Amino acid sequence: MTADAWFADLDPADPETAANRIREGSADSPADWSALAVETGFATDEDDYYDRLREATLEGGQAAVEEREGAVDQQLVHAVRAMDDCRRQANELAERVAEWGGSRFEEAGTGVEYARELSERNPETLGDRRAVSLARRVVALDEEADALGEFIEATTPEVAPNLAALAGPVLAARLLSLAGGLESLAKKPSGTVQVLGAEDALFAHLRGDAPSPKHGIIYTHDAVRGTRPEDRGSAARALAGKLAIAARIDHYSGDRRPELEAELDDRIATIQARADDAEADDDE
Repeated sequence: MTADAWFADLDPADPETAANRIREGSADSPADWSALAVETGFATDEDDYYDRLREATLEGGQAAVEEREGAVDQQLVHAVRAMDDCRRQANELAERVAEWGGSRFEEAGTGVEYARELSERNPETLGDRRAVSLARRVVALDEEADALGEFIEATTPEVAPNLAALAGPVLAARLLSLAGGLESLAKKPSGTVQVLGAEDALFAHLRGDAPSPKHGIIYTHDAVRGTRPEDRGSAARALAGKLAIAARIDHYSGDRRPELEAELDDRIATIQARADDAEADDDE
C-alpha cells in the first residue's frame, strides 16, 4: 500500500518530484495516507502531511498551467485574439483619425489607408502633431495585425496540419481560439464545431427567440459561403464533420491525412450540384 503513496521514497525537500507524483500518480484503492506518511517518516504528524500535500498540489497546479499556456496551440490562441484586437482597435481609431484629420487638413479620407497617408505628413502645429501621431499609432496596430497574421499562417500548419489544410490557417486558428485549444476542439462533436462563433444566435434559439443557427465562424469557408443559401446548412454540416475529424487526428496522432480534403471536396461538389440541377429544372 505504501508503494502506491505519492510520497513513497520521496525526499520532503523535493517539491518538483512531489508535484509530478500528484499530477501523474494513482493508487489502486484509498488508504489513510496521512497515517502512512507519519509511519514512514515523510511527515511528523497529520498537519505536517497536509501542509506538504498542499504545497505539492499547488506546485503541480502551477506546473500544469505553465505547461498548458506554453503549448504551441495556446500561442496560436493568443496570437489570433491579439490579431483581432489590433485590427479592431486600428479600425476604431482610424475613424477618429478621419474625423480629426478632416478638421485640420484639406485632404479627406477614411479607414486605415487614410491614416497611413496622414502618418507620412510633417506636422507643423501641436494639434497637427497629435493627429499625425495618432495616425501613426493606427498604422503600427495595423502592421502588428499583419505580422501576427503571418505568424498564424506559418504556425498553424505545424500545430494542426489537417485542420489548417481543410480550413486554412487563419480559420483553423480561430476555431482553436473559440474552443480554447486543440485538445478541447478535438473533444467537441461536429455539431458544436459547426456553430462555434454563433453562441449568441444559439442561446437566442434556446430561448425560443430565433431559429437554430446553421453555422458559426465556418461560414467564412468557401465551401459554405460559396454554396447557395438553401444548401448552406448541408455544406456547413459536411465541413464541420471533416473539421472535427481533422482536429482529432491532429491532437491524437498528428499524421497528415490528405484524403480528408478530397472527401470534403467531393461532398461539397455534390451539395453544390443541387443548385445546377434546380436551375436546370427551372429552365425546363
